[in-house]
Amino acid sequence: MSTADLKSIATGTPAAQPKDFPAMLTAWLPEIKRALPKHLNADRMSRIALTAFRRTPKLGQCDPRSVFAAVIQASQLGLEPDTLGRSFLIPYGKKTKTAQGWRTVMECQFVPGWKGLVDLMNRSGQGSAWTGAVFDADHFDYQLGDSPFVRHIPQGEDDQARITHFYAVGRAKGSEWPVVEVWPVSKVKKHRDRYNKVGEDHYSFANFEMYGRKVVLLQVLKYMPCSPELATAMALSDAAEIGAQNINLDDAIAGTWTPVPDDNEGSDGGKGADPGAAADAGKDKDAAGDPGAGQPATTVIDVIADLEKYTDGEKMALYVDAQSDEIKQDERLTKAYKKRLDELSAATRKSGK
Repeated sequence: MSTADLKSIATGTPAAQPKDFPAMLTAWLPEIKRALPKHLNADRMSRIALTAFRRTPKLGQCDPRSVFAAVIQASQLGLEPDTLGRSFLIPYGKKTKTAQGWRTVMECQFVPGWKGLVDLMNRSGQGSAWTGAVFDADHFDYQLGDSPFVRHIPQGEDDQARITHFYAVGRAKGSEWPVVEVWPVSKVKKHRDRYNKVGEDHYSFANFEMYGRKVVLLQVLKYMPCSPELATAMALSDAAEIGAQNINLDDAIAGTWTPVPDDNEGSDGGKGADPGAAADAGKDKDAAGDPGAGQPATTVIDVIADLEKYTDGEKMALYVDAQSDEIKQDERLTKAYKKRLDELSAATRKSGK
């Protein structure tokens, strides 16, 4: 099947359109083969994608075109979904404005894991990176400044409740010094609470180690040489967190996806990714009825008061991110933000949306 044929299906032409994701995998295997790097096998990727689809029942509720688009994106980056944590296919609930009003639809998002990001960095040949979790019984020492280092000797502990720090190390090819980032658990949780829009449904509550390792790794990768594949993976990770990934089949096939938020859409769910950075593109979004959208407030008290006006978690996150660092680091705001987020999540669950 040609790219033109696939694009006609993506735009709604009914002729010979497969009705579900397994049928798409079978019918469009040549397109997966075309998107894959040489070191990956299309039949293997198809089997892995189908296994991931069947292991996550909610993917069956998604528009099958969004699932296939996510598989194409994974193929282009060479990251097998649901295999050793390199990447994931995540069902995500989106509130979409229609002629009949707002309704919730399910779509699939492609989310790179920390192992996939490490793989892309190492594969580029421009440097290498690693990330780890430190438990309270481990021997751990680090230093920043002009001679940064990390020394970590694990002692066999694996209870996530006993993690004390997360760290990441990157070394660019030919560089004298490594790039080092070390965060205590409290900082990772604060980061999660600031950007999480789905309350305790966020995947980090069940997989905190994986989440923490990815957060610090993304900080390091900002300062490393970036291949086009790695840059795309980082952008996909950031966009998924704020519900602005919006991969459609047309862009996935053409390889032209860019993280541009849709002004008419919001998000209300998803157990997906975590931000390496806030999506600056969303700060200037013109949203009618959005109190203080993108505009910095004067004091932390003003910001906390404004939170009560928000009924959309995505818009609230963008508003908070537009504030000064001093305001964003205030613990009073962190607590108020988490409280309001939990209230919005509870209201969403109660309404059944």
